[in-house]
Amino acid sequence: MLSKDGYAVGSLELSPMGGKLSHVYWIGGGSGGGKSTMTRKLAARYGLRPYVTDEVMSDHARRGDPSEAPLLQEFIAMDMDERWLNRSPQTMLDTFHWFHGELFDLIADDLREFPPHPRVIAEGFRLLPHLVKPLLPEPHHAVWLIPTHRFRAAAFESRGSLWNIAGRTSDPEKALQNLFERDRMFTEHLAAQVRALDLPLIEVDITMSEDELTERVAESLRLG
Repeated sequence: MLSKDGYAVGSLELSPMGGKLSHVYWIGGGSGGGKSTMTRKLAARYGLRPYVTDEVMSDHARRGDPSEAPLLQEFIAMDMDERWLNRSPQTMLDTFHWFHGELFDLIADDLREFPPHPRVIAEGFRLLPHLVKPLLPEPHHAVWLIPTHRFRAAAFESRGSLWNIAGRTSDPEKALQNLFERDRMFTEHLAAQVRALDLPLIEVDITMSEDELTERVAESLRLG
């Protein structure tokens, strides 16, 4: 489960992984915070290789050691109503495998396989601060985008993909509400952890244009 400051506790505590990934930049953050957009724009501008953790979730679930991902195994065994309707958002938060860093080592393994050039920009909500920090050569190699409530609401309203999940339950409206609330709590936990670890954070609000956010992220990562 998660502690009040957003850290994973119990059997899923971080075990140290050696080796800094000096060729990698990291963009983590809450859902709807602009991670994918920033990664795409910065990769094009600076010639970076994008690594999108959402795109490798199925592969990691397939090739990961089941004994190292007990929450994932429980999740796989559930039907859609069990996942998104029959449990509270708090329980959904406390038991969601990716929020606890399960199989994060496969992300690190993937990134170690890339050559040093071109540099890599990795993005996704799976990039938990306490797991990423030991791999940073310098703190500025990572930044977390934390969307405000207004920004998240606007982002989700313009995004139809969440209905792909909620629409497969017996009560799509309630399922979507549960997803929103779970992600809101995760974003708060994430922001607390980033601040506790003294890592770079950018709060993303609707007053900030896409170009302004791009410049702030590039400046935070010291790209150029």
